[in-house]
Amino acid sequence: MKNLYLTITAGFISLFSFSQHIDKIVNVAEVERIEKILSADDMQGRKTFTPGIDKAADFIATEFAKNKLKYFGKAKSYTQDFVMTKVKPLEISGMLDNDSLNTFNVLANTTAAEIIINSFADFEIVRVKKEDNFVNTVFPLLEQEKNVLILIDTAHTKLFKRMQQFIGSPKFQSAFSKLMILTPHLNPASIQLHMSNEVTEQKLKNIVGVIPGKSKIDEYVIFSGHYDHLGIGEPNKDQDSIFNGANDDAAGTAAVIMLSKYFSRLKEKNERTIIFVAFTGEEVGGFGSRYFSQQLSADKVMAMFNIEMIGTESKWGTSSAYITGFEKTDMGKILQSNLADSKFKFEPDPYPKQNLFYRSDNATLAALGVPAHTISTSKMDTEKFYHTVDDEIETLDMNNMTEIIKAIAISSKSIVSGKDTPTRVVKEK
Repeated sequence: MKNLYLTITAGFISLFSFSQHIDKIVNVAEVERIEKILSADDMQGRKTFTPGIDKAADFIATEFAKNKLKYFGKAKSYTQDFVMTKVKPLEISGMLDNDSLNTFNVLANTTAAEIIINSFADFEIVRVKKEDNFVNTVFPLLEQEKNVLILIDTAHTKLFKRMQQFIGSPKFQSAFSKLMILTPHLNPASIQLHMSNEVTEQKLKNIVGVIPGKSKIDEYVIFSGHYDHLGIGEPNKDQDSIFNGANDDAAGTAAVIMLSKYFSRLKEKNERTIIFVAFTGEEVGGFGSRYFSQQLSADKVMAMFNIEMIGTESKWGTSSAYITGFEKTDMGKILQSNLADSKFKFEPDPYPKQNLFYRSDNATLAALGVPAHTISTSKMDTEKFYHTVDDEIETLDMNNMTEIIKAIAISSKSIVSGKDTPTRVVKEK
């Protein structure tokens, strides 16, 4: 009985010390300082491939350095650099039986500078018939690691033309090509195709910092948010043209920085390794989180707290937030149990029709089975400043945002300490 008493007492003391100084570390003034810098006009909306996002990256790295985070893996800085490839077709010529092939009826999802085809032998042939669902048939093929020739019935002409913008977006380098041909003849006997492309490399970078675990160094807990936004657009009636993205997602990035500061001050309370990452490219395809997910084993990730748009009140008011995919693991229940003495509540996602679980940077790791969830307060049915130039710091509730960051820190304590391990997400087939 005495040993049981000592164990319970030690556990209570440990959990109490875990959070007793949080108000001194995570406070409104510091959260507002970081938020104000990230959403300032001189960041130019933090659009990918612009000087503005580079300035934001430098600021985040400086904050990680102040919080004495370690570098990730074998990296020699906080930046995790990678390259995207943008392809512009210069010339397309050839024949599909007796029909000419050109820029009007051929699209290529490729990173190759040149494609030459004289037979069907090197490609898997997929036919999209008139009655087929274009989106459900074509888009899964674009992710496959093989060469695919997709013959598309002319009944899908409108959707085929809409694909041009998607195909022209930056993509990861790949040895495989997906060719799409719009044709009334889905069973051709011959093909000759020559395609030449202008290939441009574009550099991106995540910002990643680490606090190594004390006893479970190969078990990871991730705190993340994306630091990119939409950049500069057309001026509104007030001549404001900068999409500052204060809530989306300077708020989440500020939370990650504050959490890195909090956990770095605890000193040896994290048995598991904590990874803090600010993702790039979320607004243009989730490129940052997709690349990051390829750099570590998903089996080693015990939990992921992705933080997105926490600057406004949730539909339940203050002291609350929702967790996307709440029902997919028991992580939400663990977090709430750690907040038993708090008025703060984590709720299930109230917008299931929006499919938010698969629309943020948690999605890639979640698909691999990681209990990876996004925490948000954004009222996705009524958030009037979402993706507008009016998403500015003045529209945010800094006090409530600070309390949310504290709640995330305290609620994660048993996962970070190694006491609790959330159940896994059922992997996608």
